[in-house]
Amino acid sequence: MEANQEQVQDRVKRGTIHEGPKNHIIAFVISIFLTLLAFMAVANTALDATFIKIFIVILAIFQAVIQLAFWMHMKDRGHFFQILFLATGTFVAITAFIMAIYWVWW
Repeated sequence: MEANQEQVQDRVKRGTIHEGPKNHIIAFVISIFLTLLAFMAVANTALDATFIKIFIVILAIFQAVIQLAFWMHMKDRGHFFQILFLATGTFVAITAFIMAIYWVWW
């Protein structure tokens, strides 16, 4: 009885055992594309420097989400605490960054 219950809980947490290389290849192609976009933005002399900085930050955030979802498997079930800790760390880092800026400018 107890072994059967553990098997059911194991299936619920893991879902499918292996996704195959399809998702990894898609994530790799998206990552390469985002990197090429960043290189092209920097190489283009017609673009404003402020636009390039904002564009690269947006690309970096999108790249981080892709990396977390596909390579770190955060899209799968059973990663609630890892996602919670990453979100908390991001909140603390952004808050510290904003406070440091206001501290220097005030």
